[in-house]
Amino acid sequence: MLVGLGLGPGDPELLTLRAVRLLESADAVFVPGRVAAALVAPWREAEVLEFPMTEDEDEIRACMERNADRIAAEEQGDGGERLVVLGILGDPNFYSTFSRLCEVLDERHPGTAWRTEPGISSITAFASAARVSLQDGFAVSDGAEPGARVVLKVRRPRDAADRLRAEGFTGFVLVERMFMSEMQVYRDDDLPVESDYLSVLFARR
Repeated sequence: MLVGLGLGPGDPELLTLRAVRLLESADAVFVPGRVAAALVAPWREAEVLEFPMTEDEDEIRACMERNADRIAAEEQGDGGERLVVLGILGDPNFYSTFSRLCEVLDERHPGTAWRTEPGISSITAFASAARVSLQDGFAVSDGAEPGARVVLKVRRPRDAADRLRAEGFTGFVLVERMFMSEMQVYRDDDLPVESDYLSVLFARR
């Protein structure tokens, strides 16, 4: 199993308890650079993989293939599945190379299972460092037109999905009471009429 592990914004004290436990128990740990290696160093040595900061798509693809092959070889080990961690700065689900790596991994090594563990993202870390409030809602982009929307505190998810469909959104996912014992995940036509205050709705164009 490959776990994309969020390491937070750069301070070792901002790693989660779960991140520390996974680092200590993993069979192998990889990181994308020296900053990430320094973050995990108090708990674990890590192998540094090259993820070049470039716009050359051919170079990016070749790098992803090399890293996917290296990770798959470690995960498969001597024939049995092993726990392999790839530590990612911030959160692996948020503007991260992890999702692209997994696309290549699925192509080249379709038997490799993977999942993510969240970390403190750059957005919440920024709000703390800059001493600004994000409570009124905000949009995030890397310069491109956003292809998805996240809505918090969704009490009537079907009504919310209908409004978003009118704006061209599809592919809905609702997570209710996430990471709690009562967590529920609903998709598309299975959205409930009402949901808990602690609910998040995702929609993609």
